[in-house]
Amino acid sequence: MQHGVKARRVPTSILPPAKISASLPVVVGTAPVNLSTRSKVPVNEPVLCFSYKEAEEAIGYSTDWKSYTLCEMMYSHFQLFQQGPVVFINVLDPAEHKKEVSDSTLTLVRGAVTIKQAGVMLQSLVVKLTSAGQPLVKGTDYVAAFDKAGFVVINRIEGGAITEAQTTVTVSFMHLDPSLVSTADIIGGVDATTGSLTGLELVQQVFPRFRLLPGLLLAPGWSQDPVVGAVMKAKSININGHFRCMALLDIPTDTVKRYTDAPAWKETNNYTAESQIVCYPMLQLGDYVFHQSTQLAGVICTVDAKNEGVPFESPSNKGYQANGAVLEDGTEVLLGLDQANFLNGQGIVAPLNFVGGWKVWGNRAAAYPAETDPVNSFIPVRRMFDWIGNTLILTFWSKVDEPANKRLVQTVVDSVNIWLNGLQAAGYILGGRVEFLKSENPTTSLMDGKLSFHVFVTPPSPAEEIQFLLEYDPSYLGGLFA
Repeated sequence: MQHGVKARRVPTSILPPAKISASLPVVVGTAPVNLSTRSKVPVNEPVLCFSYKEAEEAIGYSTDWKSYTLCEMMYSHFQLFQQGPVVFINVLDPAEHKKEVSDSTLTLVRGAVTIKQAGVMLQSLVVKLTSAGQPLVKGTDYVAAFDKAGFVVINRIEGGAITEAQTTVTVSFMHLDPSLVSTADIIGGVDATTGSLTGLELVQQVFPRFRLLPGLLLAPGWSQDPVVGAVMKAKSININGHFRCMALLDIPTDTVKRYTDAPAWKETNNYTAESQIVCYPMLQLGDYVFHQSTQLAGVICTVDAKNEGVPFESPSNKGYQANGAVLEDGTEVLLGLDQANFLNGQGIVAPLNFVGGWKVWGNRAAAYPAETDPVNSFIPVRRMFDWIGNTLILTFWSKVDEPANKRLVQTVVDSVNIWLNGLQAAGYILGGRVEFLKSENPTTSLMDGKLSFHVFVTPPSPAEEIQFLLEYDPSYLGGLFA
């Protein structure tokens, strides 16, 4: 017997939506990891960085972006666009992608010398007075450290084996060789023995590691390879078997030198998916040359951040950090509005310097023009559907395996409708609702524990064309007699 008053908690009937990012960039490429300050060099390991300093300490930085492709993204995203975080996946392995330099004689100047070789692995450095001599002792005979350019500087220590009269030393070392990294390394795979993942396969580790969903998938310097592009497409539409994002790709400007040839290359190489955004040509800012996909990620993140992370606004007509468009060899590319519109009409994003400086120009995903459904052809509409779908999955994951009763159905319907109403009130969608329809839930499915909710939602399409009709109205001539 219980005599008195009790209180018992029941589950909340409304669930708030899960907060997820629609624009977290996951970038695969190479980095100068010999400059990493971490005790364990990150190779084929997703690294989450919120700032330029974090990224530089984790994977190193070099201005040689052709060799170290992740550095381009690091500089653009953190320095130019002031956005973050970014997940970097470095595939350059010092254990494999390396070369040896043996017994190289260097001239000392006032007891110091710089090894003019990028990528030197400091722990492999051996310094001797002569090639036949014994290795000198670091910290006793000399000190060695990286300068700002990433080169190793050797300085003699007073009282050590290197005397003031010594004019040369002999060095041996291993150095990174990014040229040994192949397309297969970027694509990656699963080790049959250990089960460890490499390359693009690591995209599926981002959410389990960081509880953050990939929003943009990039591989600057590699995404113009059709094989890499195909794998990026596959990964973008099946993250952890449930989630979706968009892949940002480039058309190669070393072989496609005329803008009129870009659409044919795009079609021939199957850069035609609704989950792909294809860019042509490259961008330039002073002495820096960027793959357009790199800066496009910065623009997308900037626009999303302005809108509380909701990806309803197109990146088109928003500013790049550039003062020119170029091919890989530095040849300037000047696209007029009609030429940029030609590329847009083929599902290619272009840079345009028309009004207000260099800007992104293009609202269309790569599926356009073959696909005209706004969900598959407009970049912001595609991203909104991905974001809404990802949000619903995470929000109601906690309801999986609960009793399939009226309370569960009502909780889902009420929660989603309240959320969609909020999005509509904020202007992020034109309208939306969810329904639990009998026609979509046959008895056999309900008996088998399968429930289907139908979400109707309409994100706004970008105002791609605004037209003014000008007409001469003679009635205003009467004003002459007023």
